[in-house]
Amino acid sequence: MSAALDSRSDTTETKRSTAKPSAGGGLITWRDLGIPVLCLAVVLGELYYLSQAEVGSSQSSILAYGSLISLTRQHVLMTLTITALVLVVAVPFGVLITRPGFKWLASPVLAFGNVGQAAPIVGLLAIVGSFFIGFRPVVLMIAAFSMLPVLRNTIVGIEQVDVGVKDAARGMGMSPRGVLMKVELPLAVPIIAAGTRTALILAVAVIPLGTDMNAGGLGQLVFAGIKLNRSESLVAGALFIAVLALLVDWIGGIVQRALTPRGIR
Repeated sequence: MSAALDSRSDTTETKRSTAKPSAGGGLITWRDLGIPVLCLAVVLGELYYLSQAEVGSSQSSILAYGSLISLTRQHVLMTLTITALVLVVAVPFGVLITRPGFKWLASPVLAFGNVGQAAPIVGLLAIVGSFFIGFRPVVLMIAAFSMLPVLRNTIVGIEQVDVGVKDAARGMGMSPRGVLMKVELPLAVPIIAAGTRTALILAVAVIPLGTDMNAGGLGQLVFAGIKLNRSESLVAGALFIAVLALLVDWIGGIVQRALTPRGIR
Protein backbone atom coordinates (compact mmCIF):
# COMPACT_ATOMS: atom_id res chain seq x y z
CA MET A 1 0.00 0.00 0.00
CA SER A 2 2.76 2.45 0.94
CA ALA A 3 4.63 1.64 -2.26
CA ALA A 4 1.52 2.48 -4.30
CA LEU A 5 1.09 5.78 -2.47
CA ASP A 6 4.75 6.64 -3.01
CA SER A 7 4.34 5.85 -6.71
CA ARG A 8 1.30 8.13 -7.00
CA SER A 9 3.06 10.98 -5.17
CA ASP A 10 6.10 10.60 -7.45
CA THR A 11 3.82 10.77 -10.49
CA THR A 12 2.11 13.89 -9.12
CA GLU A 13 5.43 15.58 -8.44
CA THR A 14 6.61 14.71 -11.96
CA LYS A 15 3.49 16.30 -13.48
CA ARG A 16 3.96 19.41 -11.39
CA SER A 17 7.59 19.74 -12.35
CA THR A 18 6.88 19.33 -16.05
CA ALA A 19 3.87 21.68 -16.10
CA LYS A 20 4.49 25.04 -17.79
CA PRO A 21 4.19 28.21 -15.71
CA SER A 22 1.28 30.48 -16.46
CA ALA A 23 3.59 33.48 -17.15
CA GLY A 24 0.96 36.10 -16.64
CA GLY A 25 -2.06 34.45 -18.29
CA GLY A 26 -4.02 35.74 -21.25
CA LEU A 27 -4.85 39.34 -22.01
CA ILE A 28 -8.63 38.93 -21.72
CA THR A 29 -10.49 36.58 -19.39
CA TRP A 30 -14.18 35.87 -19.04
CA ARG A 31 -14.34 38.26 -16.08
CA ASP A 32 -13.12 41.10 -18.30
CA LEU A 33 -16.22 40.83 -20.48
CA GLY A 34 -18.50 42.07 -17.71
CA ILE A 35 -17.95 45.79 -18.35
CA PRO A 36 -18.47 45.78 -22.15
CA VAL A 37 -21.56 43.57 -21.79
CA LEU A 38 -22.96 45.92 -19.14
CA CYS A 39 -22.21 48.97 -21.29
CA LEU A 40 -23.85 47.36 -24.32
CA ALA A 41 -26.96 46.55 -22.28
CA VAL A 42 -27.18 50.14 -20.97
CA VAL A 43 -26.77 51.64 -24.46
CA LEU A 44 -29.33 49.31 -26.04
CA GLY A 45 -31.77 49.94 -23.20
CA GLU A 46 -31.43 53.70 -23.55
CA LEU A 47 -31.79 53.58 -27.34
CA TYR A 48 -34.92 51.48 -26.97
CA TYR A 49 -36.33 53.95 -24.46
CA LEU A 50 -35.61 56.88 -26.79
CA SER A 51 -37.28 55.07 -29.69
CA GLN A 52 -40.45 54.66 -27.61
CA ALA A 53 -40.49 58.01 -25.77
CA GLU A 54 -42.19 61.14 -27.06
CA VAL A 55 -39.20 63.45 -27.16
CA GLY A 56 -40.87 66.28 -29.02
CA SER A 57 -39.65 68.31 -31.95
CA SER A 58 -37.17 70.30 -29.84
CA GLN A 59 -35.10 67.16 -29.09
CA SER A 60 -35.88 64.88 -32.01
CA SER A 61 -32.99 66.10 -34.16
CA ILE A 62 -30.29 65.82 -31.50
CA LEU A 63 -31.57 62.43 -30.28
CA ALA A 64 -31.71 60.90 -33.74
CA TYR A 65 -29.42 57.90 -34.27
CA GLY A 66 -27.29 59.74 -36.80
CA SER A 67 -26.78 62.64 -34.42
CA LEU A 68 -25.91 60.34 -31.51
CA ILE A 69 -23.32 58.50 -33.60
CA SER A 70 -21.81 61.78 -34.82
CA LEU A 71 -21.59 63.25 -31.30
CA THR A 72 -20.04 60.05 -29.96
CA ARG A 73 -17.49 60.04 -32.78
CA GLN A 74 -16.55 63.65 -31.98
CA HIS A 75 -16.19 62.81 -28.29
CA VAL A 76 -13.97 59.80 -29.02
CA LEU A 77 -11.85 61.81 -31.47
CA MET A 78 -11.24 64.55 -28.91
CA THR A 79 -10.42 61.98 -26.22
CA LEU A 80 -7.87 60.22 -28.45
CA THR A 81 -6.31 63.53 -29.54
CA ILE A 82 -6.00 64.73 -25.94
CA THR A 83 -4.46 61.41 -24.88
CA ALA A 84 -1.96 61.51 -27.73
CA LEU A 85 -0.90 65.05 -26.83
CA VAL A 86 -0.55 64.13 -23.15
CA LEU A 87 1.59 61.07 -23.92
CA VAL A 88 3.78 62.90 -26.44
CA VAL A 89 4.54 65.67 -23.95
CA ALA A 90 4.33 64.09 -20.48
CA VAL A 91 6.20 60.81 -20.99
CA PRO A 92 9.35 62.24 -22.65
CA PHE A 93 9.41 65.13 -20.19
CA GLY A 94 8.98 62.73 -17.28
CA VAL A 95 11.84 60.60 -18.59
CA LEU A 96 14.03 63.71 -18.96
CA ILE A 97 13.41 64.70 -15.35
CA THR A 98 14.64 61.30 -14.12
CA ARG A 99 17.97 61.63 -15.95
CA PRO A 100 21.08 62.74 -14.03
CA GLY A 101 21.50 66.47 -14.31
CA PHE A 102 17.78 67.19 -14.68
CA LYS A 103 16.36 65.77 -11.45
CA TRP A 104 16.29 69.25 -9.94
CA LEU A 105 13.40 70.01 -12.29
CA ALA A 106 11.12 67.44 -10.65
CA SER A 107 9.88 69.59 -7.76
CA PRO A 108 9.12 72.80 -9.71
CA VAL A 109 7.54 70.90 -12.62
CA LEU A 110 5.28 68.83 -10.37
CA ALA A 111 4.37 71.94 -8.40
CA PHE A 112 3.45 73.71 -11.62
CA GLY A 113 1.44 70.68 -12.70
CA ASN A 114 -0.43 70.62 -9.39
CA VAL A 115 -1.31 74.28 -9.78
CA GLY A 116 -2.49 73.66 -13.34
CA GLN A 117 -4.77 70.81 -12.32
CA ALA A 118 -6.08 72.69 -9.31
CA ALA A 119 -7.12 75.61 -11.51
CA PRO A 120 -10.87 75.67 -12.28
CA ILE A 121 -11.19 74.19 -15.75
CA VAL A 122 -14.60 75.79 -16.27
CA GLY A 123 -13.15 79.24 -15.66
CA LEU A 124 -10.19 78.57 -17.94
CA LEU A 125 -12.47 77.36 -20.73
CA ALA A 126 -14.65 80.42 -20.28
CA ILE A 127 -11.63 82.75 -20.52
CA VAL A 128 -10.17 81.00 -23.54
CA GLY A 129 -13.64 80.78 -25.12
CA SER A 130 -13.83 84.56 -25.07
CA PHE A 131 -11.08 84.64 -27.68
CA PHE A 132 -11.00 81.22 -29.36
CA ILE A 133 -13.62 78.58 -30.05
CA GLY A 134 -13.61 75.20 -31.71
CA PHE A 135 -11.85 71.86 -31.53
CA ARG A 136 -8.24 72.96 -31.04
CA PRO A 137 -8.49 75.32 -28.06
CA VAL A 138 -10.68 72.87 -26.13
CA VAL A 139 -8.32 69.98 -26.85
CA LEU A 140 -5.26 72.00 -25.83
CA MET A 141 -6.83 73.22 -22.59
CA ILE A 142 -8.04 69.79 -21.52
CA ALA A 143 -4.72 68.19 -22.51
CA ALA A 144 -2.89 70.65 -20.25
CA PHE A 145 -5.40 69.90 -17.49
CA SER A 146 -4.89 66.12 -17.88
CA MET A 147 -1.09 66.23 -18.09
CA LEU A 148 -0.22 65.81 -14.40
CA PRO A 149 -1.21 62.13 -13.80
CA VAL A 150 0.91 60.89 -16.69
CA LEU A 151 3.86 63.15 -15.89
CA ARG A 152 3.86 62.22 -12.21
CA ASN A 153 3.42 58.50 -12.85
CA THR A 154 6.22 58.50 -15.44
CA ILE A 155 8.62 59.97 -12.90
CA VAL A 156 7.47 57.66 -10.11
CA GLY A 157 7.44 54.59 -12.37
CA ILE A 158 11.02 55.07 -13.55
CA GLU A 159 12.37 56.00 -10.13
CA GLN A 160 10.85 52.91 -8.49
CA VAL A 161 12.86 50.54 -10.70
CA ASP A 162 15.25 48.67 -8.45
CA VAL A 163 18.80 50.03 -8.50
CA GLY A 164 20.21 46.50 -8.51
CA VAL A 165 18.32 45.71 -11.73
CA LYS A 166 19.76 48.79 -13.42
CA ASP A 167 23.28 47.99 -12.17
CA ALA A 168 22.95 44.45 -13.51
CA ALA A 169 21.91 45.82 -16.90
CA ARG A 170 24.91 48.15 -16.96
CA GLY A 171 27.14 45.25 -15.94
CA MET A 172 25.92 43.36 -18.99
CA GLY A 173 27.24 46.18 -21.16
CA MET A 174 24.01 48.09 -21.82
CA SER A 175 24.30 51.75 -22.65
CA PRO A 176 22.25 54.33 -20.69
CA ARG A 177 19.79 54.42 -23.60
CA GLY A 178 19.56 50.64 -23.58
CA VAL A 179 18.90 50.57 -19.82
CA LEU A 180 16.13 53.14 -20.28
CA MET A 181 14.45 51.44 -23.25
CA LYS A 182 14.88 47.80 -22.25
CA VAL A 183 14.75 47.92 -18.45
CA GLU A 184 13.36 51.12 -16.93
CA LEU A 185 10.48 51.90 -19.28
CA PRO A 186 9.17 48.29 -19.52
CA LEU A 187 9.19 47.97 -15.73
CA ALA A 188 7.50 51.37 -15.38
CA VAL A 189 4.72 50.55 -17.87
CA PRO A 190 2.09 49.57 -15.24
CA ILE A 191 2.47 52.86 -13.36
CA ILE A 192 2.63 55.01 -16.52
CA ALA A 193 -0.41 53.23 -17.93
CA ALA A 194 -2.33 53.82 -14.70
CA GLY A 195 -1.69 57.55 -15.05
CA THR A 196 -2.74 57.41 -18.69
CA ARG A 197 -6.03 55.75 -17.76
CA THR A 198 -6.65 58.54 -15.25
CA ALA A 199 -5.96 61.13 -17.95
CA LEU A 200 -8.35 59.32 -20.32
CA ILE A 201 -11.19 59.41 -17.82
CA LEU A 202 -10.47 63.07 -17.04
CA ALA A 203 -10.64 63.87 -20.74
CA VAL A 204 -13.93 62.03 -21.25
CA ALA A 205 -15.47 63.75 -18.23
CA VAL A 206 -14.22 67.29 -18.94
CA ILE A 207 -14.84 67.42 -22.71
CA PRO A 208 -18.58 68.18 -22.21
CA LEU A 209 -17.61 71.46 -20.54
CA GLY A 210 -16.31 72.65 -23.91
CA THR A 211 -19.72 72.41 -25.54
CA ASP A 212 -20.29 76.16 -25.45
CA MET A 213 -17.01 76.59 -27.32
CA ASN A 214 -18.46 74.70 -30.29
CA ALA A 215 -16.14 71.74 -29.80
CA GLY A 216 -18.82 69.06 -30.27
CA GLY A 217 -19.15 65.85 -28.32
CA LEU A 218 -21.78 64.29 -26.09
CA GLY A 219 -21.90 67.37 -23.90
CA GLN A 220 -24.34 68.83 -26.42
CA LEU A 221 -26.93 66.33 -25.23
CA VAL A 222 -26.45 67.33 -21.59
CA PHE A 223 -26.60 71.07 -22.18
CA ALA A 224 -29.52 70.72 -24.59
CA GLY A 225 -31.44 68.93 -21.86
CA ILE A 226 -30.56 71.67 -19.37
CA LYS A 227 -31.54 74.52 -21.71
CA LEU A 228 -34.78 72.85 -22.82
CA ASN A 229 -35.57 71.56 -19.33
CA ARG A 230 -36.10 68.07 -20.75
CA SER A 231 -34.73 64.97 -19.07
CA GLU A 232 -34.54 62.73 -22.17
CA SER A 233 -31.46 64.30 -23.74
CA LEU A 234 -29.94 65.11 -20.34
CA VAL A 235 -30.13 61.51 -19.14
CA ALA A 236 -29.04 60.16 -22.54
CA GLY A 237 -25.96 62.39 -22.57
CA ALA A 238 -25.01 61.50 -18.99
CA LEU A 239 -25.45 57.76 -19.64
CA PHE A 240 -23.46 57.77 -22.87
CA ILE A 241 -20.62 59.77 -21.29
CA ALA A 242 -20.51 57.35 -18.34
CA VAL A 243 -20.52 54.36 -20.70
CA LEU A 244 -17.73 55.89 -22.79
CA ALA A 245 -15.65 56.51 -19.65
CA LEU A 246 -16.10 52.88 -18.56
CA LEU A 247 -15.18 51.55 -22.00
CA VAL A 248 -12.15 53.82 -22.30
CA ASP A 249 -10.90 52.68 -18.90
CA TRP A 250 -11.57 49.04 -19.83
CA ILE A 251 -9.65 49.34 -23.11
CA GLY A 252 -6.86 51.15 -21.26
CA GLY A 253 -6.63 48.25 -18.82
CA ILE A 254 -6.33 45.72 -21.65
CA VAL A 255 -3.62 47.81 -23.34
CA GLN A 256 -1.82 48.19 -20.00
CA ARG A 257 -1.86 44.44 -19.54
CA ALA A 258 -0.59 43.89 -23.10
CA LEU A 259 2.32 46.31 -22.68
CA THR A 260 3.34 45.05 -19.25
CA PRO A 261 6.13 42.44 -19.38
CA ARG A 262 4.70 38.97 -18.76
CA GLY A 263 6.88 38.39 -15.72
CA ILE A 264 5.33 41.27 -13.71
CA ARG A 265 1.68 41.05 -14.81
